Amino acid sequence: MAFLQRVVNGTGTLEREYAIGRGRMDLCLRHRTQTLAIEIKVWRPGAPDPLVEGLAQLDAYLAGMGLETGWLIIFDRRPEAPPLAERLGLVRTRSPAGCWVQVVRA
Repeated sequence: MAFLQRVVNGTGTLEREYAIGRGRMDLCLRHRTQTLAIEIKVWRPGAPDPLVEGLAQLDAYLAGMGLETGWLIIFDRRPEAPPLAERLGLVRTRSPAGCWVQVVRA
């Protein structure tokens, strides 16, 4: 988040736990004319992949903000997770509501 704060410093805002509807989106980055909705999930040991839950949650935030695109960042903290260099990646996918979402796995 510190890196993103430096990106918007002086020309935008970075809001944490942004209240939208009945939920709270993790990050809302506004830079000049762009608004980025960012949801962060942690894949913990013994839990299922949070992709489906994260996409559904992000859909609600995007609808509430009138946006058609967003970001979902998934941090894999399972002991059996591949090394970071192997799992780090970016995939563009559609959410259940049809919005474009950039999914970052780290």
